[in-house]
Amino acid sequence: MFNWHNKSMDKARVLLADDHAVVRAGIRNALDGVPDLEVVGEVGDGITLIEALEQLHPNCLLIDVTMPDFEPIATIRRIRARYPDLCILVVSAYDDDVYVQGLLSAGVNGYHLKDQSLNDLRLAVVRVLSGERWISSPLLDKLLTSRRLTAQLPRLSSRQRGILRLLVEGYDNRAMAQELNLSVKTIENHLTRLYRQLDVPHRLAAANFVREHPELLAHSGEESFDDVLEIEPPINRQTTILVVDDNKRYRSQLRRLLGRVCPQAMIYEAGNTEEALHFARQVVPWIVFVDVVLADEDGIVCARRLKSELPASRIIMISAYPDREFHRRGLQAGATAFLDKKDLDASALRQIVEDAVA
Repeated sequence: MFNWHNKSMDKARVLLADDHAVVRAGIRNALDGVPDLEVVGEVGDGITLIEALEQLHPNCLLIDVTMPDFEPIATIRRIRARYPDLCILVVSAYDDDVYVQGLLSAGVNGYHLKDQSLNDLRLAVVRVLSGERWISSPLLDKLLTSRRLTAQLPRLSSRQRGILRLLVEGYDNRAMAQELNLSVKTIENHLTRLYRQLDVPHRLAAANFVREHPELLAHSGEESFDDVLEIEPPINRQTTILVVDDNKRYRSQLRRLLGRVCPQAMIYEAGNTEEALHFARQVVPWIVFVDVVLADEDGIVCARRLKSELPASRIIMISAYPDREFHRRGLQAGATAFLDKKDLDASALRQIVEDAVA
């Protein structure tokens, strides 16, 4: 780690990365009064950032990770691996705690909110250059609360999650029994145990609880890792994946295959745009698979709305009926790729996940 207090060394060299010139100018002005510090360059996109890192050899990178041509988690990991002593301070307007935790785990040294005072920004830079970690105070409570609530949530079986999903979708007990091929009495017993585990009095409260804690419906990839892949070893990286398809059977099939490829993934399922947007805002998935046709909805419109919510996420359009026009519109909507469902085997999924988490 760069020792900023070692006076025998030259000034700390800072690189600014933000796609708004006005923001960069404001940060540069704020840092003018910090002794032993020099802003050596400014960039506005991911491509020029990589070039600047190689040419300027900064000690500290101040970056807004929503720049064009920049995949936050994957690129931060690559930068951290290539420049292990570089101090990385994210300066962002985005305060989602899951998003922040993802960047911290990828290797950034601090996360500063743009709406905080310039004095706090100067202090943040000094702290990370001194080898400390910085998190803006408004984020601390959210991060601590998120971890505390996650730790308190009960661990549910796959069957229990299936019942909860149907409950949230408005199924009554008889409809649940028919859907899951169980008796009504078995459904009632499951619900009684679920209410006790969630500490809620009735089904409406349970539905509200699940909407507030969508992680209850996530499937761990390890649950699907029930056989040995014949291609390569599984990807042992943590990531969050969302599958958006109105065909429940296909969603389950794709989720199981993804779990075999990446056992450490947390995998969510949505059957329509509304559900997909709910998960996007709550869990910030890094990879999203979206079917072109979602019952009576347009999957490409869904992809466009997801991309506006998740500018840094990788969206993959999928279809059982590949079409050039669908392909063109899907890429225009922000999708990274457009794939035929019949080509989504373990090898193809492995490549998609590796590209996203590399």
